[in-house]
Amino acid sequence: MAKKKPKPQLRSKPKQSPKRTSKAVAILPKDYAALLAALKERIRAAQLRAAITVNHELVSLYWHIGKEVLQRQGKEGWGSKVVDSLAKDLHREFPSMAGLSERNLKYMRAMAEAYAEGSIVQQLVAQLPWGHNILLLTKVKKPEHRQWYAQATIANGWSRAVLLAQVATHAHRRQG
Repeated sequence: MAKKKPKPQLRSKPKQSPKRTSKAVAILPKDYAALLAALKERIRAAQLRAAITVNHELVSLYWHIGKEVLQRQGKEGWGSKVVDSLAKDLHREFPSMAGLSERNLKYMRAMAEAYAEGSIVQQLVAQLPWGHNILLLTKVKKPEHRQWYAQATIANGWSRAVLLAQVATHAHRRQG
């Protein structure tokens, strides 16, 4: 029996896309750049307002949690074990929410103790990020000095590092 020769396969040349001699240019309105800049600014401003609102709500929430813990400790004699259990249970219920640790609950309690009147929290302290508030609570003992640093931070836009440096160098004494 004679072996059949395999048929040679014809190879086709790969298709090449036609070469373009010039790139297509989108024709945009002449005021496009100004519109884009205005929209970017508006988006950034909205993002900032949203972040400030979220921060305000979180700090207010933290103050209310701290107030509850403080009141229960006073009335019912809650100890650190109850606060630890509360932190674990809250974290279990809200696993994606940061800030519900036992340590943070103690900072919340300290905040409620330091600012017994809720109005100062709403008017002043809630404008600061939580880390700034913790710094003021732990580093500045006198309420009037904490208030001065809070106001100065808001007025000057101090970062936490700048606030810490101002506290360390007793800026309230220099500024009055």
